Amino acid sequence: MVLAERLSFIDSDKLSVASSLSVNFAGTLNDKQLDAVSALDGALLVLAGAGTGKTATLTARIARMIIEGRCRPYNVLAVTFTNKAVNEIKHRLSGILGDDIANELSWVGTFHSINVRILRQYAAFVGLTSSFTILGKDEQLRVIKQILKEEKVDEKKHQPKFMLFLIDKWKNYDQTPDRISEADSMSFADGLGGVLYEKYQQRLLELNACDFGDLILHVRNIMQNNPDIQMKYSEKFKYILVDEYQDTNVAQYMWLRILTQGNGNICCVGDDDQSIYGWRGADVKNILNFEQDFEDAKVVRLEQNYRSTSHILAAASGLIRHNKHRLSKTLWTDTSIGEKVRIAAFSSGNMESRWIGGQIIKLRDHGINGERIGLGECVVLVRASSQMRAFEEYFISVGLPYKIVGGARFYERLEIRDAIAYMRCVVSSSDSLAFERILNTPKRGLGDKSIAIMYQTSRDMEISLQEAVNYHCENVGASSLSKKARSSLMQLQSQINKWRAMLSDKDTTVSLLMKSILEESGYMRMYSQDQSPETQSRLDNLNELLQALEDFSTADEFLEHVSLVMEKQKEASVDAVTLMTLHAAKGLEFDAVFLPGWEEGMMPSLKGDEASNKIRVEEERRLAYVGMTRAKKLLTITYALNRWLFSHWHRVEPSRFIGEIPDENVTVLSYMYSNGDNIYDA
Repeated sequence: MVLAERLSFIDSDKLSVASSLSVNFAGTLNDKQLDAVSALDGALLVLAGAGTGKTATLTARIARMIIEGRCRPYNVLAVTFTNKAVNEIKHRLSGILGDDIANELSWVGTFHSINVRILRQYAAFVGLTSSFTILGKDEQLRVIKQILKEEKVDEKKHQPKFMLFLIDKWKNYDQTPDRISEADSMSFADGLGGVLYEKYQQRLLELNACDFGDLILHVRNIMQNNPDIQMKYSEKFKYILVDEYQDTNVAQYMWLRILTQGNGNICCVGDDDQSIYGWRGADVKNILNFEQDFEDAKVVRLEQNYRSTSHILAAASGLIRHNKHRLSKTLWTDTSIGEKVRIAAFSSGNMESRWIGGQIIKLRDHGINGERIGLGECVVLVRASSQMRAFEEYFISVGLPYKIVGGARFYERLEIRDAIAYMRCVVSSSDSLAFERILNTPKRGLGDKSIAIMYQTSRDMEISLQEAVNYHCENVGASSLSKKARSSLMQLQSQINKWRAMLSDKDTTVSLLMKSILEESGYMRMYSQDQSPETQSRLDNLNELLQALEDFSTADEFLEHVSLVMEKQKEASVDAVTLMTLHAAKGLEFDAVFLPGWEEGMMPSLKGDEASNKIRVEEERRLAYVGMTRAKKLLTITYALNRWLFSHWHRVEPSRFIGEIPDENVTVLSYMYSNGDNIYDA
């Protein structure tokens, strides 16, 4: 049968495109990839290791379904997590099938986009209209704050952001208000968690709105309660394909199970060794239990790596083999053996960042074995964003262009800008912009009316905002501020005066001054009492700032430095070193990868009790594996023996992961110590 006949369901004006197709899968795919493309019926897990060509396999599988006439393009459901991944799949299919046929694949999208489309059609089944609104985080926060106020729940004691975090977690685990446990309900506001969750859901219905977690929950409930709707989509989607299956949560898994109750043709592509998003709901058990969950399931392992050298792959494979809960596979390559993985130790974190910066410059100027490595092919992958500060400082000092992916630069982060604003207020009473920033941060009981009065005084008297506050505090009879507001401002002004006295004290370091500011203002306490997921990262950044301040003799010197840094950061560069977290690096690749801070407490980063850490350490090892497998030609792992943490030097231990890498794939560099501006081998 000619291709045009197999594609006879496509409009006649598209047949000329289809007829000209010549797809030679055997010439472009390896044997295991061909196995995955050929096994079209039933349940299939494509266990695709890092760099093994999973996207090429997935798209070839879809193309074969269409070319063989097994289904029409709109009978294929392909879901993934990001628009970037969706666009990549569509782009590749356009290259195989042509634009017109690829455009008929109308059910290729993200989990959210697919479910929005279905929910718009059946919104009435869950009490919504088809024009429902999807709320963003800020809007969700306003809703939950209103509910807490109505229920007389103290926001300071029971934070709205944490309640939203719990609701999102419950939805990820497919738990509606009537299905959460008593223990879960007790985790907020002395047992009111379940009640608040239910009221939140009711309020969303009143607003004709939902959040992102609702999209899957609502659709799953609609299908579960309406067999005819479930059957309609089970029959419609003759083939279901899931990308990055290891990142699915329980709700997404339940949604997929409902859709496969028809013909059971589901293909999941993923890698259990790259499951690193457990903290946001991903459940690695979904991929580990695939063969038990789907009857007569087949598993095809893609193990030929097209990215990294043999030493890098062997090192990464040796590490990940220490995980007990995994599906076995061993990556291999027929490319070069390459350089062994380099491991280096340093006397301090600053020495580590300086040495890595120097190595990147050498790669730019001399390359590997004479092959030049551009800055854009070099990446520093950190476990925590606070680690970036030392690298940013050094890169700027030597004029090494860099970019941060997936986050803000150190001095642009909210908590750092707040801390700097406090310092600016202490240095200058005329800095109204800085004073405006810290005036009600943390909350000091100042309402909009009080703030408006001070602004008006500042304009009328042509004085700074800080001077306007002084005026109201010193002229009680003439002030229109309330007694409570005036008392709060007097306390702030008294604190600023104290800090100014410390500023002029030669025995007070800039770091000690900032530490006093953060503690006495209540800023540190604000975050230490915050239960939001991002809180620890903010505290880590503030402690990193205190370390950075040790390098400056005066506050003016530090503020001038920040101004120069921010100015230099405006200069764009195409060829620049990449700085990013390990979590943000998944799916990317670079010629040279540097993994700093491999120390116990940082990599792996463990918190909580021993039982939870046994589970967590496996995810941390998977995160280390992801970092290692980003490297194509050169992989360097480093650690320091001493770290400045919480205003003190601490002796730290090398990561347990270093000892788990096979010796035959490693080159251990000499211990590095510093003397002035130079770095020496011990």
